[in-house]
Amino acid sequence: MSEYRALRAEHSMLELIQTPDLACEVTMQPINAFDLDAAIIFSDILPPLMGMGFGLEFVKGVGPRIDHAISSAKDVDMLATPPAEESMGPTLKAIELSVAELTPRGIPLIGFAGAPFTLASYAIEGGGSKTYTKTKAFMYSEPAAWKRLMTKLVTVQADYMLKQVKAGASALQLFDSWSGLALGMQDYIRYVQPYNTALFKQLEKADVPVINFSTGTSSYLPEVAACGGDVVGVDWHMPLDWAWEQVGLDRPIQGNLDPVSLLAPWRELKARVDDVLDRAAAAKAKGGVGHIFNLGHGIFLNTPVDSVKRLVDYVHERTAVTS
Repeated sequence: MSEYRALRAEHSMLELIQTPDLACEVTMQPINAFDLDAAIIFSDILPPLMGMGFGLEFVKGVGPRIDHAISSAKDVDMLATPPAEESMGPTLKAIELSVAELTPRGIPLIGFAGAPFTLASYAIEGGGSKTYTKTKAFMYSEPAAWKRLMTKLVTVQADYMLKQVKAGASALQLFDSWSGLALGMQDYIRYVQPYNTALFKQLEKADVPVINFSTGTSSYLPEVAACGGDVVGVDWHMPLDWAWEQVGLDRPIQGNLDPVSLLAPWRELKARVDDVLDRAAAAKAKGGVGHIFNLGHGIFLNTPVDSVKRLVDYVHERTAVTS
């Protein structure tokens, strides 16, 4: 959005995240532009790492860079687990400000955080990765330290997400963006599932809907869903109705549209939207409950704004007729 690019021309990513008024402004930009059913707080999954002792910088053209990356078991033992009020105060304040603007309009706010494995991989790799060799080598060679690291991340993220609800968030989403790209089923079950399960268990205290979202996990989607969450978010690598059967039709599902579809001409985008909605309707006919239409991952920088608006309006038209 041009409004967001204008702010980014004047402020760094971290400045926007750590300045509550600005974070609230960015949160409201898509709400003011599109007929969306909910807002999501403007932030990133990585700032909680700063409170634990890492340095964080968003490098233009490169992505996030983590300073003081983990290379030994001792590094894990040095990590702090500060309360969210201390480490993530600006985001919690931004939630309060956003909710104050959204509530009169009847629009709920979604809070979010990164799953333990995704944060651990950034903390060990020092940034993004295509192979996750450092992360997996540490995981295999230092299992006790891995357990301590993941336990600390569960502690930090549970507190942070619960405090988001206290600040006014109406729902939560946990992003496990990298475990499905890095790990096969057996490694997921051994090194990730216990900690995601523990985190979702703690989030039951929030008494709001919690979305369990992951990417690249279609080959072991039932194991992902078994970790917990009221809703399971899925990417675009499998048909929606098949994914819903893997999750269980008694559980709501979210997502599934390939974000690149928004770069296609309307005739192609419409066909892909129809496919998702038709498969959702077929699953509902078999007893499926609760489909949240959404993308299967984040929106791309070069996505035409008009395509987003047309998509949102079309989904509302179709669901108004069929629901």
